[in-house]
Amino acid sequence: MSVEPEYVEQRAGKPKFLTRTPFTDFNLPPAVLAGLNDAGYAHCTPIQAQTLPVSLSHRDVAGQAQTGTGKTAAFLITIFSTVMALKDRPPGLPAAIIIAPTRELALQIYEDAKMIGGHTGLKMTQVIGGVDYQKQADILKSGTDIVICTPGRVIDYIKQGVFKTSGIKIAVIDEADRMLDMGFIPDVR
Repeated sequence: MSVEPEYVEQRAGKPKFLTRTPFTDFNLPPAVLAGLNDAGYAHCTPIQAQTLPVSLSHRDVAGQAQTGTGKTAAFLITIFSTVMALKDRPPGLPAAIIIAPTRELALQIYEDAKMIGGHTGLKMTQVIGGVDYQKQADILKSGTDIVICTPGRVIDYIKQGVFKTSGIKIAVIDEADRMLDMGFIPDVR
């Protein structure tokens, strides 16, 4: 009797083109390093090695690389490190926002964020279409640290006064070219 292997749908596998730059070369909080370890990440991909020194010094970054090269981990590392270091944050207001053009991408980012940020103690919230509107509004009202969202839903919450942007210190627009094509950039500004 043969047993069929169980197949699990997964994102792209770990990159096979790592640099010699370990994440321990950066002054990352222990909680972020623990999350990277949980994810099986020890060394940077090229996009991470190039962008982390810039983003971790609180400068703007625009990165372009193929799918599966570690862009998401790069911006998540920066977000977690930055938000954890903030002092005197307004209570209940998010300090970071990640905007993705589709709910599928927002869900993937959220899953990666739970893994890499799992030891940080930061509250991450998804704000996407196709999910109970009032439930998400209530979560936002109760307070969160990081919002991972699609533009349509978060713009609606901003217009309704549910989502307050005054505490945002770091913003990521993932696949900005796609958002431009979809006509969302004027709203995001």
